[in-house]
Formats: sequence, structure tokens, C-alpha cells
Amino acid sequence: MQTKKQSFLESLANVTVGFLVTIISLHIIFPILGVENHSGKNTLITIYLTVLSILRNYILRRYFNKKQSYDEK
Repeated sequence: MQTKKQSFLESLANVTVGFLVTIISLHIIFPILGVENHSGKNTLITIYLTVLSILRNYILRRYFNKKQSYDEK
């Protein structure tokens, strides 16, 4: 079973990789689709979604950790 700190660090690592992939992807795909590329806005939106992803990932990880510990008893 993971500690809360381990769950948070795993969530943070996972979402950090996702953040970097998203930033790079936006700079590639927007010009292809003809969408104006505003780096500041893209970064702000990505940060917002990243924070939501960290919270979502952490909450789900803790839920399943708790569920697993109850199932083992």
C-alpha cells in the first residue's frame, strides 16, 4: 500500500510528463490545424488542467489504496 506522500509523488510525476507532452503537442498541432498559437494562453490552460489532473489522479489513487486495504482484511 502506498503512503499519501507516495501517491502524491506518483501523481505529480505522471502529470508532469503529461504537461510536457501537452505543451509540445500544442505547438505542433495548432499550426497544422490553423489555430492561432498563443503561448501564454496555452501555458495557462495547460497549468490549470495539470492541477486538475494531479488532484484527480491523487484522489483516485487514495481511493483505490483504501479499497485495497479493506479488501485485504
